[in-house]
Amino acid sequence: MLPAPVRHHEDMTDTDPIKLLAIRDTPLSVDEVFAAVGDDAAGGTALFVGTVRDHDGGEDVASLSYSSHPSAEAELRRVAEKVAADFPVRALAATHRVGDLAVGDLAVVVAVSCPHRGEAFAACRRLIDDLKHEVPIWKHQRFTDGREEWVGAC
Repeated sequence: MLPAPVRHHEDMTDTDPIKLLAIRDTPLSVDEVFAAVGDDAAGGTALFVGTVRDHDGGEDVASLSYSSHPSAEAELRRVAEKVAADFPVRALAATHRVGDLAVGDLAVVVAVSCPHRGEAFAACRRLIDDLKHEVPIWKHQRFTDGREEWVGAC
């Protein structure tokens, strides 16, 4: 069960809806991301958690690693700012893991809070889709048969 989100009350010093953006080589936390997007004016919060699956394209995956370009954090901020501008976002958070990951590990966690659930779902979907297509993070998959494969922007 997720803990109740930390509630952020609007004040003049914290009007930026982007609460947490990170690309890190340490394990990700669903609780951290969920807590970051708490807002009393939000009636809906959508959360997406991407995990390392045990297969891809019919092949068994043993493990993978993610690497990022030095511009990845700036690109993540650009993507987040666009989502925040296109939707009535009250709070937004996104974290992506780099380094070696095993099957079942969390690879990406994003969340968006908006006044209503439909807006939250749409904004969260845009955030994860644009992150995957525009932020320069690459996936190096290792299969159980010993083959390896690089996949462009994850």
